[in-house]
Amino acid sequence: MRINNWNILRADGRRASTVTITVTVATVLTLGALTVLTAATVAEPARAAQTHVAADLPSVDVNHGFADLVAAVKPAVVNISTTGHAPGRPRLERRIPEMEEFFDRFFGQPRPGPRHERRRERDRDGDRNRPPRPYQRKTTAVGSGFIIDADGLVVTNYHVVEDAIDIEVVFDDGARIPATLKGHDKKTDLALLEIRTDKPLPFVKFGDSDAARVGDWVIAIGNPFGLGGSTTSGIISARGRDIQAGPLDDFIQIDAPINRGNSGGPLFNTRGEVIGVNSVIYSPNGYNVGIGFAIPSSMAANVIAQLRDSGVVRRGFLGVHIQAVSAEIADNLGLDKPAGALVTRVVEDSPAAAAGIEPGDVILVYDGDTVAAMRDLPKLVALTADETPVDLVVWRDDRRLTLRVTIGRSAEAAPGDGGLAENAAGRRLGLTVAALDDDARAQYGIAADAAGVVVTEVAPDSAAARRGLRAGDLIRRIDKRAIDSPTDVAAALKASRAADKKSLLLLVERDRQTRFVVVPDAE
Repeated sequence: MRINNWNILRADGRRASTVTITVTVATVLTLGALTVLTAATVAEPARAAQTHVAADLPSVDVNHGFADLVAAVKPAVVNISTTGHAPGRPRLERRIPEMEEFFDRFFGQPRPGPRHERRRERDRDGDRNRPPRPYQRKTTAVGSGFIIDADGLVVTNYHVVEDAIDIEVVFDDGARIPATLKGHDKKTDLALLEIRTDKPLPFVKFGDSDAARVGDWVIAIGNPFGLGGSTTSGIISARGRDIQAGPLDDFIQIDAPINRGNSGGPLFNTRGEVIGVNSVIYSPNGYNVGIGFAIPSSMAANVIAQLRDSGVVRRGFLGVHIQAVSAEIADNLGLDKPAGALVTRVVEDSPAAAAGIEPGDVILVYDGDTVAAMRDLPKLVALTADETPVDLVVWRDDRRLTLRVTIGRSAEAAPGDGGLAENAAGRRLGLTVAALDDDARAQYGIAADAAGVVVTEVAPDSAAARRGLRAGDLIRRIDKRAIDSPTDVAAALKASRAADKKSLLLLVERDRQTRFVVVPDAE
């Protein structure tokens, strides 16, 4: 039997991927943020100072439910509310030739509507050659998250806050606190938010997902369909699921009901420890059918720790191209069974090349961990810090050989490229900025001795666009702060918010001429 209509929903409503599993075709949907309209009231949450809420949790008797455990951990689970902009179409954009002819004939003017309103606006500006601005619609979405630090660090899924202009953390009592994006990692779909409050916050800690077994009880708490803190329970159905959502797939499969809006919420074990981040469901209709997936804490804790400490995720780099070992390949190479990762190519000047790894080697063990299948190796390497020496056991010439390799750093993890939320601040102003390098200087004609960050994109109808900023402009200062990197932009906006300022003063250079520009901090 072949099933063809399974869907998975993301926060933004787009389909995440299509997956074929044996004879069943399914599409995978991240749980996502449910689109809703919410009242924007900001108030300090009324809650008592607490420490780690999972420290002295009551024992769980599954015959009598999880009420005591849920009461202990629930204060650390929050809702995530975001607003942003997405491409759209004006309601009257459809052309009706008969109507246009009618208006032209009897009134001597084109049919009124958004397209013509934009045309008249350009005519007034005296720039008939300027292309019309893309139409954008405002979006509002919700998801889930959980606090991992008393000072206000919040974990959620990246797709919940992707392209968000405003982010708010909503507590169980309805209080709302603005949040900033401290860092994100697309490959694992994780994001770390930061909120500021004078009171210590309740928080939970990551547990050991590697110790979780199929059949163990789990509890999911989140914000399905924007309903607020909802609790469900179930068991772990499977582990190590690869659902083709990304290169580092290693999901925990659960049957605890989770739906749209649960994305980013915690998956607890019966000790009140977070062993997963709820992210994805299989579904024929967008609703729970008992097949959900969570990012294991063994991966999430590593990524979040890096985002917390540096704002970037630095993944290890080995420098090999690999393929799966089939039964035929295993037999040809003299292996007892199909296992490991077969090296097809070694990158020149890579750690693998320096260690003497050769095409045709089968990597069987990585730093003591068995490489049962090809897909295990990228995850093991990615979670290894650069400059770490590891032992690889490879199969070569009908025998095992141990090689010592010093793991390098993946190019994607260079500072500024691994997930720092520097452009979350820029997006609020309508700007995308980048550090100055040789390519940027050449592309935009920026002098070799110039300092600052270069504007690579200006969002239509944004505060920056209305102030005349454009791609290629160089931002040298914001308020009284010298700007040398995109990170400085985020720091400047954060300082402005702390001072309760409504605008920022930018020193902008264009064609080697400088001027000050006041850009409102978009609300």
